[in-house]
Parts: sequence; structure tokens; C-alpha cells
Amino acid sequence: MPFVTVHLWEGRTVEQKRALTKAITEAMVEHADARPDGLHVAIQEYTKENWARAGVLGTDRTDA
Repeated sequence: MPFVTVHLWEGRTVEQKRALTKAITEAMVEHADARPDGLHVAIQEYTKENWARAGVLGTDRTDA
């Protein structure tokens, strides 16, 4: 039972998430010999104030 976790900043639409999970499923079937009916994809969303890179919060980044 493959389990894929995706971590994202919040803000994607339901349509974007549908497309993303479909593409991940198709990629796992093609490249990892996974069965689609046994594959789980979980999306975890974070506010920019709860995610940092290189010690800088997303809310404080100028390049994000």
C-alpha cells in the first residue's frame, strides 16, 4: 500500500488538488508499479506563517 504525502502552502483549488492527485497516481502506477486502488495520496497544507526555509518564514519571504 503506497502512501504519498504532499506538503504545500495553502491556497490551491479543489480542481488543482484533483489534477495533482491524479498525476501522482498515474506516475506511481507507471514508475513504481503501484496499483491505483491501493495508492493513498494525502495533502497537508500549511499557512505561510507556519513554514520556513533557511530560517525565514514564508510570510517574510520576498522570493515566494
